[in-house]
Amino acid sequence: MSRLLRLSLSGCLMALFLTPAFGQTPHTVAKQNETVWVIAYPVKAAKRAQYERFIHEIFWPGAKNLPAAEQKVFRQTRVMHPTEPEADGSYSYLFIMDPVIKGADYGIESLLKKMYGEKKANEYFKLFKDAVVEKNYKAYRVVQSKD
Repeated sequence: MSRLLRLSLSGCLMALFLTPAFGQTPHTVAKQNETVWVIAYPVKAAKRAQYERFIHEIFWPGAKNLPAAEQKVFRQTRVMHPTEPEADGSYSYLFIMDPVIKGADYGIESLLKKMYGEKKANEYFKLFKDAVVEKNYKAYRVVQSKD
């Protein structure tokens, strides 16, 4: 194989591995002094499948129904799944808004209404509310350090 062909193939393979998969967007991260918001939602052990279905089959896909500016909220938010239960038996799922978009709407119920209309949004929000242990929800507003 010629050297030029090997270099071309190497370049194509490199581009393939470095390009996000179809439908994925690279995550942005906060710069120094930008705000990051971390929310921990404890989910009832028996409702994990319902919660994950809500997040990954209803809420995230619904973002396509929003204007481009509001879709950015989803591109700058990550969802982390727990690997083990908390002491009370619940499982804490994290939303990491990195960085926070000043003035943006992050309200789950509000976003659902914009995505699906009031009636369907109420039905979907009920799935979310039924799965979480609401009293134990925690939010952390932090600022990115220089390191």
